[in-house]
Amino acid sequence: MDQITTILLLVAAFQIKHLVADFFLQNAKMIMGRERYWHLGRAQHAGIHAAFSAVILAVFGAHPVMIMTMVIVEFIVHFHIDWGKAKFSVDRNLTPDQPMYWYAMGTDQALHQLTYILMIWAYYACVIWMDMPS
Repeated sequence: MDQITTILLLVAAFQIKHLVADFFLQNAKMIMGRERYWHLGRAQHAGIHAAFSAVILAVFGAHPVMIMTMVIVEFIVHFHIDWGKAKFSVDRNLTPDQPMYWYAMGTDQALHQLTYILMIWAYYACVIWMDMPS
């Protein structure tokens, strides 16, 4: 498989993963009270993202050390992006009828998407560094 095809498949896989984990698998426990820094529901949510990313990276043949490193970093980053959005939104009593609510939501989603771009870049950096076929 050529690099462009692999990159596009990785982007698609992370997009589908994000849709499922961020919108279909969240429940009230994961959402309510998320403005508190330590929140078990947010940790579970970030863990679901990390687990699905591990599967994606394994399917694409990533080295186990790279998978472990990337999913730990993704867990930490996802946890903090979601906390920042929740804290910002709750502190301002934002609701879906306010533009600032959607600015916060859009920023949250953009930061997650940029995380996936960095993960794909890291995947390729490791492939090249290890001189492995992609």
